Amino acid sequence: MTDKLEPILIAGVTPYFLERGHLWFREHAAEIERKARQDEWWRSHIVFLAPEHRLSFSPFLRKLVDMGYTKVGMIEHPGEFATRGGIVDVFPINREAPLRIEFDGNTVLRIIPLPAEAEAKPFRIPKAKDADEYETMWLAGLKPGDFAVHIDHGIGIFRGIEESRGTEFFHLEYAPPKKGGMPDRLLVPREQSKRIARYVGFDEPTIHRLGGTTWETTKRKARADARKFAEELMAIYRSRAAASRQPHPTFLEIDEALEESFPYEDTPDQKRALAEIHEDLSRERPMDRLLLGDVGFGKTEVALRAAVRVAYGGKQVALLVPTTVLADQHLATIRERIRDFPLSTAALTRLTPKREAKREIESIRDGKIDIIIGTHRMLSRDVVFRDIGLIIIDEEQRFGVRHKETLKKLRASVDILSLSATPIPRTLSLALAKFRDLSLIREAPHGRLAIKTFILPFSAPLVREAIAAERRRKGQIFYLWNRIENIELIRRKLEKIARGARIAVLHGRMKETELIRTMRAFREGTIDILLATTIIENGLDLPNANTIIVANAARLGLAQAYQIRGRVGRSNEQAYAYLLYPARSLTEKAKMRLDALREAEGLGAGFQIAMKDLEIRGAGNVLGREQSGTMNKVGLNLYASLLAEAIEELER
Repeated sequence: MTDKLEPILIAGVTPYFLERGHLWFREHAAEIERKARQDEWWRSHIVFLAPEHRLSFSPFLRKLVDMGYTKVGMIEHPGEFATRGGIVDVFPINREAPLRIEFDGNTVLRIIPLPAEAEAKPFRIPKAKDADEYETMWLAGLKPGDFAVHIDHGIGIFRGIEESRGTEFFHLEYAPPKKGGMPDRLLVPREQSKRIARYVGFDEPTIHRLGGTTWETTKRKARADARKFAEELMAIYRSRAAASRQPHPTFLEIDEALEESFPYEDTPDQKRALAEIHEDLSRERPMDRLLLGDVGFGKTEVALRAAVRVAYGGKQVALLVPTTVLADQHLATIRERIRDFPLSTAALTRLTPKREAKREIESIRDGKIDIIIGTHRMLSRDVVFRDIGLIIIDEEQRFGVRHKETLKKLRASVDILSLSATPIPRTLSLALAKFRDLSLIREAPHGRLAIKTFILPFSAPLVREAIAAERRRKGQIFYLWNRIENIELIRRKLEKIARGARIAVLHGRMKETELIRTMRAFREGTIDILLATTIIENGLDLPNANTIIVANAARLGLAQAYQIRGRVGRSNEQAYAYLLYPARSLTEKAKMRLDALREAEGLGAGFQIAMKDLEIRGAGNVLGREQSGTMNKVGLNLYASLLAEAIEELER
């Protein structure tokens, strides 16, 4: 059986072809065949074959490798091929399904389309006619095999929806009553769905037994912990509610000047968030607002305008960031944006020389510095502000509980604006809504394009072509290799792949002065390829870097890979991300992470990603280490419910 009689095209794994959809190859087949006869590049990156065509077997296999295909034991993904005897199975990147090519000597005998693996579709709980928002919020994303928490029986495994005599039931599976026995089965009527919540936790939970006492003990301790924490939150809330300060003055002409000098047009979400922050600053009650937005969606610009307003009113502003690299970039950005205003800026990090740091600290104490950008160094005891008005915490999820405790001493009277690309889960944000205001930036900047993401087996020809394509348009490249011990070896390999390219290395064991020097050189365009570890994960904004190649994306966590992908695509140029993996050693969990990244290609998918991978870690940063342990035992959703319940009781 053949896939029609016309020649079949196998396209090379190149950036140019990866951009094109399957339909494009079908519509342009004749044109591609013509170009292959006339142009060497096209000839070396495609193969046409048909039954009874003469085609040497071994050179064909070498051609597949040269075109970027990876040899594997069994094909699963586009860009792979496998052989046994005179048979070649190949999954062309330009087709929906693999092909089997049977050879008789050096002649193609047959070409047989193979069935593509059926894509696993996410389980959706069907909507009951009288369903309210509960299932959308507490059971969102629940699919067979996931852990679920029943308020009366504890943690079990959700096995799906069953129907009996016209009634729908949630099927939950619990631990067997005795070792080696069959698991217990619990059917929960659909109308009792409010007694179930999806389990969200960082650790794999213990499955409970039906009728046991362990769950009741665990739940009692969690309720007591939630009550204690609610009391702490209420005390902080009351002290902030009682605190007051003079409203910050407004400067409409300054706001207009900043808006005009911004190289992009404000999105509606940015305008809304800025209006909410300005409203907070105009009140007598101190602000405590969390600004959430995907990577590259303009949180920093919103924070900058708030900072300028407060600084122009005579108060000092502190911008707290997690790394010296990010502090240096923020300092450069802020100085550029406010160069026409009579405001002074300074940076304070561990990198700041002792003599200079002493001078800066004295200037801060005397009120001579208006906007201070700093790392954890800014939280040291010797740093005293003369008249601090606003603290901005960038990448809030990167700061531990101890650092936030230092800031709590100021929270009763100082405005706090926290920025994060990792959202707090909805269930928890509802419980904390009384204590913290939230602003969301969901919309991408105008003209921003979604990053084209390719998840493929590692291939040196693909890497070579991806680098060459970016260099042809005068752009820069991130190449991520997360093992410091052999990063210099990778550099030498890159020098052979990308001859003539200016390559620099960046990793956490370098001296901080060298880190800053390298990043500045990359920002100024004197480096073509930055070979780096995950040190580039947070906050870097480099509009000319629009290709990122991750050599082994399978080693990264889901949210981490998403954050790293966000280092490109910061301009109106089309950006490309190549998340590559070793075809022979891809674990099932790594495959699931990469599949989730493939699904979340669109702009703003950070919220989707975070809900899959960072819920409990984000919550741990918000609540603290002690609460995180309790949450793992009962699940985040149930803990949030207990917390909300405790808050309501305390307010009565």
